[in-house]
Amino acid sequence: MRPLASMKRLLPHLILVAASVVALYPVLWVLKMALTPSQAFDPSPMPFPSHATLDNFAVVVGTHDEAGHWLFGRQLANSLIVAGATALVGLTLAGSAAYAFSRFRFPGRETALTAFLLSQIFPGVVMMIPLYILLDAAHLLDSLWGLVLVYSTTSIPFSTWMLKGYVDTLPKELEEAALMDGASRWTLFRRVILPLSRPALAVTALFSFMTAWNEYILAATFTSHPTRYTLPVVLQRYVGEHGTDWGYFAAGSILTSVVVMGLFFALQRYLVSGLTAGSVKG
Repeated sequence: MRPLASMKRLLPHLILVAASVVALYPVLWVLKMALTPSQAFDPSPMPFPSHATLDNFAVVVGTHDEAGHWLFGRQLANSLIVAGATALVGLTLAGSAAYAFSRFRFPGRETALTAFLLSQIFPGVVMMIPLYILLDAAHLLDSLWGLVLVYSTTSIPFSTWMLKGYVDTLPKELEEAALMDGASRWTLFRRVILPLSRPALAVTALFSFMTAWNEYILAATFTSHPTRYTLPVVLQRYVGEHGTDWGYFAAGSILTSVVVMGLFFALQRYLVSGLTAGSVKG
């Protein structure tokens, strides 16, 4: 019986190891291409390079424009500004909206919620032409703030729905106690609701940031100068009509992913629900 019991304990670990290998294999394969000096596509299934070098990373990071300015640093800053501003705008406007939709009953509430939900059905490509016309009329083409405005049109409805669902789970007894102590609605929202909503705020900010960070089609359409490109647009430039610089493309992909990974690890301590457990007696 002991060998059988040992096998039962070992089996879950073997399954987890196999699942980890399957999940990590594509990442290792991309890392192999980034560390391989050749720009040719390597069909070998071996996920480790025969000769590792950081030349591809050096070429991608060291990209400069014709005037000698550090182009990759400017493009990295563009992505950080656009994605960060989109997440900030989404949280700022959606936080109070989510609280209002969750706690108040007013005319047009259900219609507004449905409209927010319908806005998520249509992809950005469908709205590309009217958005282009609007940005052109507002003189925001080839502008980072134009991208922020466009991305916010989808970030705000998404953030509102995400935060509303979390606020619905917060006990109303906390608000009633704060109101009895003389707190205003603004103080209640700022001192009670927002601190308790940190997990939802972290998840919403992360998803909004990732959506704006990874978006390519609208960024490639609304920007035309390399100094306004975001990183996904830069990656596409390594894919030519007659060939692809796979080493540069893989190196750029890894550098682009590092920021999102760092943000995830920075917010992971907030990605835990149930902070209100035990806050209400009875």
